[in-house]
Amino acid sequence: MHTRGTATRHNEPERVFQGRSSRIYDRLTGLLLRGVYRRIAEDIADAAPDGAAVLDVGTGPGRLLAEIARRRTDLQLTGVDLSPDMITLAERNLRPYGARVSARTGDVTDLPFPDASFELIVSSFSLHHWTEPESAVPELARVLTPGGRLYLYDLRFAPFTNVVTAARERSLLTGRPHRSTLIRTGSPLLPSCVRHVMSNPAR
Repeated sequence: MHTRGTATRHNEPERVFQGRSSRIYDRLTGLLLRGVYRRIAEDIADAAPDGAAVLDVGTGPGRLLAEIARRRTDLQLTGVDLSPDMITLAERNLRPYGARVSARTGDVTDLPFPDASFELIVSSFSLHHWTEPESAVPELARVLTPGGRLYLYDLRFAPFTNVVTAARERSLLTGRPHRSTLIRTGSPLLPSCVRHVMSNPAR
């Protein structure tokens, strides 16, 4: 099963998330995985500080951002994805939420944002596509604010261990102790996933 659009180079050809395939993917995720995105959006809505800037890495067609936007009107939401076609779909899907929600192309190993841009970063079902998750860690830590949190959601086989090891070796994301939890999504198609939470140290 394909999951979300990718934020970095992955093992599948990039054309999987281009053209007609991206439009089919958008429709399928809207129909089949809406409950999963709602569950994750509830987490993020509860966790994000008031007025926070939130980044969705591997946003695909922006389904998760839309669910978060419905729950928290005070947040500034940004999505990033490697596929320009996915970003085009995301811009369409996010248009009802106005200027507080945006999406742009970018790679998780070279994020197009200044240092300390976001209080919270979320990535859902993108990590297992990343061929070099270790290279993403410095960038994720860089664009997080001091004390900012990273929420990774993915299937059990996703390379969470690679991310944790890279963070430990580079002394990054060393704020609160890492927390890995198997959560129930309420979706019969994808009844559970892993949630891994990391954070930058506060100043």
